[in-house]
Amino acid sequence: MSALMHSAPRAFPAAQRLRRFFARLAQSTGAVSAVELGLAMPFLMGLTLTGVEVVNLALIHVRLNQLAITVADNASRAKQTQVNGAPQFREFDVNQVFRAAALQGEDLQIPTRGRVILSSLQVNGSGGQWIAWQRCWGKNTWASRYGVQGTGATGTSFAGMGYATTKMTADAGTAIMFVEIAYDYKPFFLGSVIPSKVIRKEAALYVRDDRDLTQIYNPSPAQTVATC
Repeated sequence: MSALMHSAPRAFPAAQRLRRFFARLAQSTGAVSAVELGLAMPFLMGLTLTGVEVVNLALIHVRLNQLAITVADNASRAKQTQVNGAPQFREFDVNQVFRAAALQGEDLQIPTRGRVILSSLQVNGSGGQWIAWQRCWGKNTWASRYGVQGTGATGTSFAGMGYATTKMTADAGTAIMFVEIAYDYKPFFLGSVIPSKVIRKEAALYVRDDRDLTQIYNPSPAQTVATC
């Protein structure tokens, strides 16, 4: 009995130390920053991923716009000089223009995720606008917004090309190289925030010099025609 009475008081210091420990723990602010960071981390990660997605989308818009301008520019310059007669535009030149586009947009995977449509907008025999020829590159099947090759061949009902209120029209004796790009955009992370969609860009430039506008030539050795 005496042994039990002597040992009982020893439990009080341990209990007091435990209470003091929990009191100090309740007053401690050393882990507040870690807790706040843990609570804010999902929001910060979502904000970061959204920022990356928005920047990526903006860059793709810029790059596709530049690609359309480059294709129109290259097509407006390409030609083969002839000793007797106007310079000719060839299927070889078309393929070279598309090959340059492939190099410029290599990481965009244009051949599998996009389509480049090159049209020659000219004046027909009636003084109206028409798509004299049209060539396409890319495995997707998107068509031109304005018609296929031969649209507007007769008459004056075809208004021209371009999605603006005032359509772009060619002058007699020359041609406009009109480029349309359609691209299948897929987001990196946040498909629910920025969904997949088709991005379209357009560009147009007049042919820079004299050119035989009657056709696209395909001299020997013949090139594969990039038909639409």
